[in-house]
Amino acid sequence: MINLLIFSGLAGVTVIAGGILANVFDHHLDESPIKYEISHSLMSFGAGVMLSALALVLIPTSMERLGLGSLIFYFLLGAVLFFYLDRYLGKRGGSTATLLAMMMDFVPESIALGAVFASETNVAYLLAVFIGLQNLPEAFNAFRDLVQSGFSTRRSLIIFFFLSFAGIVGALIGYLVLSDYPETTARLMCFASGGILYLLIQDIIPESKLKTSYVTSLGASVGFLIGMVGEKLI
Repeated sequence: MINLLIFSGLAGVTVIAGGILANVFDHHLDESPIKYEISHSLMSFGAGVMLSALALVLIPTSMERLGLGSLIFYFLLGAVLFFYLDRYLGKRGGSTATLLAMMMDFVPESIALGAVFASETNVAYLLAVFIGLQNLPEAFNAFRDLVQSGFSTRRSLIIFFFLSFAGIVGALIGYLVLSDYPETTARLMCFASGGILYLLIQDIIPESKLKTSYVTSLGASVGFLIGMVGEKLI
């Protein structure tokens, strides 16, 4: 239990860390092409890490534990649900897609982290690494989106502070409720996979591209490579 709290807490603390970094970035660095390259590279890096989480943990676990019918149903359920949520948010004009994407993978993966912690420790450690690495660039971009949507810096930091504890809550729920239900955990992972993939293609990857630079796209390759290294080491 103590190790679970430590790893889920470390994975979640990168949410507030990303918000603080974004605040410093926006208020203490002058506008320049390099500044735009850094911000877009971070978004691209986050996309790469999210793809590695899909390819190396979430989807393989879902395919291993679920039948074909369940696999199709829960994957499409996640994709369709977040299609409607994204369209609803788009009509409202709010720049919350990155925050939505962050919570979409943060909460289900945290629950999965708790659910598999007792029986598959290596998978749990890898998930904790993925969650922490994803949260930093996602929180960085989500914080900037919130501020640009009209939220004050103070209010945004408060929101991110409390969101950083969502991983601990999710991990505890998974550990206490879902540890004995591996198929339910796989359904949750499959559902999250469908939603994450939709948001990646629709919002995050297109926004991470910078027309004046080709370097930013390397961030996705680096992010995915880190996932590969983590999988190999663990």
